[in-house]
Amino acid sequence: MDIRYSCNQRDFKRYTTEEIRREFLIENLFAPDAVSAVYSHVDRMVTLGVMPVHEKVPLDKGIDVWKNFGTHYFLERRELGLFNVGGAGRVTVDGAVYELGYKDCLYITMGAKDVCFESVSPDAPAKFYIVSAPAHTAYETKLIKIADAAKKPLGSLETSNKRVINQFIHPDVLKTCQLSMGMTVLEPGSVWNTMPAHTHERRMEVYFYFEVPKDNVVFHMMGEGQETRHIVMQNEQAVISPSWSIHAGAGTSNYTFIWAMGGENQAFDDMDVIPTTRLR
Repeated sequence: MDIRYSCNQRDFKRYTTEEIRREFLIENLFAPDAVSAVYSHVDRMVTLGVMPVHEKVPLDKGIDVWKNFGTHYFLERRELGLFNVGGAGRVTVDGAVYELGYKDCLYITMGAKDVCFESVSPDAPAKFYIVSAPAHTAYETKLIKIADAAKKPLGSLETSNKRVINQFIHPDVLKTCQLSMGMTVLEPGSVWNTMPAHTHERRMEVYFYFEVPKDNVVFHMMGEGQETRHIVMQNEQAVISPSWSIHAGAGTSNYTFIWAMGGENQAFDDMDVIPTTRLR
């Protein structure tokens, strides 16, 4: 497991491009029959990628759970949310089997002991993108299909940000301890997300960009509103966004991204908006 430690905004101002990428960018999430994991000390969020091909892959494959979490199993004191961004797949949670198609979501509650992933066909393997947060209470493991997500259209073609926010792991859909996750889909001709830029002091986020067409990139904006930086990101990469950082971006094409939040609350209007003309 790759361990990332917290960075403060004062030191961040002096980071080079290489240092920013090393601290915040998550690359190479999907490897055949493996679990890729990054533990961030920003709110102790864990970002994982699992791509089962020929095997049934357990959640803790290759992870020393006691060393990294001090618990007997991965979800003893954690919850997680996952999306399938590949071919058809299955997730088994303590004997219960959940079938996930493309863009379907599964919330797994604290206390689940046996979690395994598999693909329906090795020729079109599933890709499970996962984010896990600390938890204190067990709720209900639940499958949310893309068709059942709460859909919130926003933006316009005139401002290049026409998009639909799909809320999956969200207080209006199901109860969780602190984890919230959803998926924002930009329409053709739109490239901007999450404007106006903002921060939320009481929550952090992880962004996962996918459906980025070949030879295209997304410029992910981060840093303080008056001291911005950017990371150039490619398809199926994620980025860690601390509470003091803005999190917005523009692509050379339309794309889709999954947002995951964790922290003190789940109030989605709890944000400090920065007028676009005040960004520096």
